[in-house]
Amino acid sequence: MTAWEAILLGLVQGLTEFLPISSSAHLRIVGELIGSSDPGAAFTAITQIGTEAAVIIYYRKKIGAILVAWFKALTGANGTGWRARAGLGPRPGSVDIRHSRPGVTANHDAAMGWYIIFGSIPIVLLGLLFQDYIETTLRNLWITVFTLAFFGLLLLLADIFGRQERELTSLTGRSAITFGLAQAMALVPGVSRSGGTITAGLAMGFTRKAAADYSFLLALPAVLGSGFYQLFKTLGEPIPAGAPGWGATIIATIVAFGVGYAVIIGFLKIIGNYSYKPFVFYRFALAGFVVWLLMSGTIEPHGGIV
Repeated sequence: MTAWEAILLGLVQGLTEFLPISSSAHLRIVGELIGSSDPGAAFTAITQIGTEAAVIIYYRKKIGAILVAWFKALTGANGTGWRARAGLGPRPGSVDIRHSRPGVTANHDAAMGWYIIFGSIPIVLLGLLFQDYIETTLRNLWITVFTLAFFGLLLLLADIFGRQERELTSLTGRSAITFGLAQAMALVPGVSRSGGTITAGLAMGFTRKAAADYSFLLALPAVLGSGFYQLFKTLGEPIPAGAPGWGATIIATIVAFGVGYAVIIGFLKIIGNYSYKPFVFYRFALAGFVVWLLMSGTIEPHGGIV
């Protein structure tokens, strides 16, 4: 892979990571079209470190507040019971509420920290259990075509029929796990991590902005963990034939960071004024384009330009 190809793939990663259109699918498709073949799951995971660094910088104040509140609650600053350490506050109808006693103190940021941890468990477990399939079988482009179209349809329905009235202050453990399960589906190229979690959020009645914000925050542990796991896993190992080298991977990661930061700002402004429909129609068009490439024999489903 040349430096220019690495820059192009970094642009693709940065442009598509936060949009509900699947960055892994785009890297898979663009890699084929430029003649570099499938960049691979390791390249995808490592370049995502760049885009997640953009999330950390953009949400630095919120992330800092969550970490501080979570640690204080964990160490008993809000009370010593399990609800206090979880940031949940007193149970409705409890003795403390009925008699106006000072007791458990609720802290939304502390609870958010726990919700992000619990919501990250599904993708970690499924990623480890099905790692071989994720890196091989599930990267078949026919599967990508299906996931682009099907999950695009789900996003459309959720955007149209979702109540869009809940904010993140109404997040519960049950909804956090639902977000996490939706994120785990993005292990399959074409689903879209942000698309899956945003769809789940809209279906549960969250606003577009709330669903997007939580999607970006929820991704941090899983995506950074996956990226650094692949990074340390490949250190010291010979680079497989046809796989991107370290130079290309580093270039793509840096480019993805810069572009990703700009996309976060633009995306949040767009969804504040418009619906997700343009992204849905783009997913349908991309799925159709990939079908044409496959049917015409231009590319092979398992990799390689004919």
